[in-house]
Amino acid sequence: MSDEVSRKTRLRVVTLSIVAGALILGFKYYAYLLSGSTALLSDAIESVVNVVAAVFALGAVIFAEKPADREHPYGHGKIEHFSAAFEGGLISLAAVMIWWEAVSALHAQLNGTFHLKNLGAGLAVNVVAGLMNGLLGAFLIHMGKKHRSRAIEADGHHVLSDFWTTLGIAAALLLVKFTGILWLDPIMAMVVGTLLAYTGFKLVRSSSQALLDMEDPELLDKLVTVINQVRPVDVIAIHEMRTLRSGRYTHVDIHMVIPEFYPISQGHDLAESFGKDVIAGVSLDGELHTHLDPCQRAWCRQCGVEPCSVRQEPHSEQGPITVESSTGAGSI
Repeated sequence: MSDEVSRKTRLRVVTLSIVAGALILGFKYYAYLLSGSTALLSDAIESVVNVVAAVFALGAVIFAEKPADREHPYGHGKIEHFSAAFEGGLISLAAVMIWWEAVSALHAQLNGTFHLKNLGAGLAVNVVAGLMNGLLGAFLIHMGKKHRSRAIEADGHHVLSDFWTTLGIAAALLLVKFTGILWLDPIMAMVVGTLLAYTGFKLVRSSSQALLDMEDPELLDKLVTVINQVRPVDVIAIHEMRTLRSGRYTHVDIHMVIPEFYPISQGHDLAESFGKDVIAGVSLDGELHTHLDPCQRAWCRQCGVEPCSVRQEPHSEQGPITVESSTGAGSI
């Protein structure tokens, strides 16, 4: 899939998220108006966050597509992590608002001024909205992973968590309907608020780690697996491997040990072809930068290149490259 097709697809996905989110919000707020349920109001408040976050994600996706320039040599992709962190903050704010409404409703219930009406109708409307949320969330997560958009994927996880929240609320309100225990309604809203706060915290934490370029063990494992699959015999060792994610684009830096007698042109061609094979094997949108290190006759036991006029020891060690060896300093 070309970059232009992928860009247009991401924009369509986020636009769909905004439209669908607004429609779902309308259903949920109508469910609250029908019933007066605080739990259903909490669900509607979460949907407000979904719509606002989707609008912000649209701006992030558009900005992330800007090409690298003099001020941003690694591109603008990290804005998507800011988008995800912003969404986490909105979710946490929604949790506070839900708790406020729930405490107020519980106080009113204790004073005998809290009443529910048409709970069955409101619950039915809300369940329909929840099912729409479930489909939308699964779709956003799939498209976010497929097109390597952190903003879209984060939005999908939030929308999907909203779906599970709706199911929990439906179960609690069915209990309220059949038992008449009204205080279960604001208590369920408090549970929703607590779960939202936890979701927001996780989203802010993961986005902060990405912004700080925290090591990605899963990506390193994939890189090492492919390196072992495509490595030619004259790539003697890999060390000081580092990765940097900028939106959907990934930059990989490595030090590559090659025979010291190779001319510059041969070393350059080897690095170019090896880098392309690795990036293609991991299916990354990105690039691999290589620093060439001459073997200095110190890697003879690991080197299988023949003939070699400078060999000091026979080739005796043939093992795979590991995450530890490829990310280490490459001491001899």
